[in-house]
Amino acid sequence: MQLKFILLFLVTGLCLTAQTHVDSIINKLNNPHLNEVLVVAHRGDWRNFPENSIEAIESAAKMGVDIVEIDIQRTKDGHLILMHDKTLDRTTTGKGRVEDWTLDSIKTLKLKNGCAIKTKHEVPTLEEALLHAKGRIMINLDKADRYFDEVYLLLEKTGTAHQIIMKGKKSPDEVKKQFGKYLDKVIYMPIVDLDQKSASVKMDDFVNSLHPVAFELLFAKSNSQAPQQMKQKLAGKSLIWYNTLWDTLAGGRDDDMALKDPDKSYGYLIEQLGARIIQTDRPEMLLDYLKRKGWR
Repeated sequence: MQLKFILLFLVTGLCLTAQTHVDSIINKLNNPHLNEVLVVAHRGDWRNFPENSIEAIESAAKMGVDIVEIDIQRTKDGHLILMHDKTLDRTTTGKGRVEDWTLDSIKTLKLKNGCAIKTKHEVPTLEEALLHAKGRIMINLDKADRYFDEVYLLLEKTGTAHQIIMKGKKSPDEVKKQFGKYLDKVIYMPIVDLDQKSASVKMDDFVNSLHPVAFELLFAKSNSQAPQQMKQKLAGKSLIWYNTLWDTLAGGRDDDMALKDPDKSYGYLIEQLGARIIQTDRPEMLLDYLKRKGWR
């Protein structure tokens, strides 16, 4: 009997610790004066495990990543799975469109790694991924807006709605129309292209109507003045999210630049442009850099 109580205490403690971790990330997202940088792993830790796999999510969580970005597709029989492409060819041992395969058939396939080599890992369902990430890490769902009503049923079933981040380029009115009843359940972040003339007006519309916790900002031109202006505009209102996945997303200051000079890439985005959330394809390298610089 005593052993049962000890085991129950340990399990309860672990659950509370995990939940507290997610809550702490949410609290940081809701702090417009945040003085540290949150890390987003694009498709999980895909350099060590297949993208959009349970193992890639697990590795990112253990690494200390705050948010994992995953992609969703729907099978022939209506199941939601983790998959970036509309076809199976690039990331699995199968061929053809996801929508032409049933879940049972897809479960017979194996995922490929970043070098296109077959692994032992299987394609996970969204439900499996949500349950694995529950209480451990925030989740940015990409390509989920196409069938978000179905997605939300799984979020309710798994108790993970509060961990979800949705992003998009729609106007505030379009966001309210599509996600209105969910906006107090999940986190929505607008995506704004700073190279567009309407960027400032669009940002004002969102700040005044939806008060988003953060904006994902894009700019391709390295000499653009807009990022500095938006840093000032959003100060004390919303956090700024930048992507370092490739060179046209943040004026050339990407992961490749960071391999040679992280101060010119990550450091510049943080110090000069106010980034407090960075999505990367090299989460371990970014985390190490942030710790060295005192941003973690």
